[in-house]
Amino acid sequence: MTRALLFILLSSLGLAGKTHAAPPEPMLPLFDAHLHYNWEPSPRIPLDQALELFKVTGVRGILANSRPNAGTHALYAARSEALQVVPFLRPYRVLADVTSWFNNPETITLIEEEFRSGYFVGIGEFHLHGEEARRPLVAQMVRFARKHGLLLHAHSDVPALKILFELYPEARIIWAHTGFSLPVEEVEHMLSTYPGLIAELSYRSGISGASAGKLDKPSDEWLRLFERFPDRFLLGSDTWINERWDQYQQIMGSYRPWLHQLPPLVAQKIAWGNAVRLFGLKP
Repeated sequence: MTRALLFILLSSLGLAGKTHAAPPEPMLPLFDAHLHYNWEPSPRIPLDQALELFKVTGVRGILANSRPNAGTHALYAARSEALQVVPFLRPYRVLADVTSWFNNPETITLIEEEFRSGYFVGIGEFHLHGEEARRPLVAQMVRFARKHGLLLHAHSDVPALKILFELYPEARIIWAHTGFSLPVEEVEHMLSTYPGLIAELSYRSGISGASAGKLDKPSDEWLRLFERFPDRFLLGSDTWINERWDQYQQIMGSYRPWLHQLPPLVAQKIAWGNAVRLFGLKP
C-alpha cells in the first residue's frame, strides 16, 4: 500500500494527522478585594446573576462591602464552596456619607450595630484624606477596629494613611487603588515603611502596557515591585457604579494578561494566595 493510499484510508477514519491536544490550563482563580454590592434602593443585578458572573469570570472569593450594608449581608448569606465571601462593614448608609461620615456621631452607632452580626472582619471601604484622619470620630473608629482585631480598607492619600498608622501602628490596612497614579517609588516607600499596608490595584494606572511585542506586559518598575513585595498586593473591581457591573468580566479579565507574565508563584499570590493568607480562606 502506498503512503498516499494509507493517508487517504486513515483520513476516512478520522485518524490522519490527529494528535492528542493538551488539556486546557485551568483558569487562575481570582479574589476580588474591592467589591460593592450597593442597595440604592436595589442592586444593579439580582443576587443569582451576580453569583453566576463571579463563576464565569473565575472569581472564587470577594471582599464584600456595600452602601448600606444590606448588600454585604446578602452576599455573605450566599457564600458557598464556589464563592468565599469576606464581609467588611462600611460606615455609610447613603451616598452623602462618603464625604461626611467622619463628622457624623451616628457613624460609631452604625459600626457598633452592624458589628453585632458577628461576622465582619474589617471596616471599609471608607474615604479619608489628609487632615480628615485627625478627626476624633476617626480615632474612635480605629480604637474599635483595634479592640476587635479588624482590618481597615481605606480610600486614602499618603498623609491620611500615615495618620492612621500613627493611631494604630500594628494595623492591617488595605490601600484602595494604591494611590491611583502615585509614582511607583512612593508606593514602594509606603510598603517598605508600613508592613501592615496591603496594596489593592483597582483603578491603579501605569502597571502594564505594550512592550516587546507583548500586550499588557508589566513595566519593569512594577515587575520589580511585585517581586519585592509578592505578599502585599490584591486585585479588585470597585463596582461603585452600575457601569462597573456591566464591565465586570472585562475589568477582572484585564488582570490576567499581565499576571500570566509574572513568575508563577508571584502571580498566584496576587491573584488568590494573598487573600487566603490574609483572611484565612480555604486554599
